[in-house]
Amino acid sequence: MPNEDSLHPKSGVRFLFERTAEHGDHADYDAAILTADTRIDYKAGLREDGGVELVACADAAAATLEKKLKNIAVVIARGAKKKRADGLAAWPHRVQRWRDA
Repeated sequence: MPNEDSLHPKSGVRFLFERTAEHGDHADYDAAILTADTRIDYKAGLREDGGVELVACADAAAATLEKKLKNIAVVIARGAKKKRADGLAAWPHRVQRWRDA
């Protein structure tokens, strides 16, 4: 696993999801929004129907960043059913996405 410093992008924003539990049609993730100098942690519950619940562990991120985090979570959640039907692991262990700030 990369060390904490390597997760912080030099520019833009990194969105990180790490699965903590899988329950068939839903999964729990530790999620984070990382910038060059900030990390904002979330707990995320994802459901195959595309439902997502995000809870900030401390102060929430700016609304625009939190919306991007939620959009990525929805994509992960909606893909789970198709992955299962294709014989793949429905819930990925780890997902990282980078976006320009």
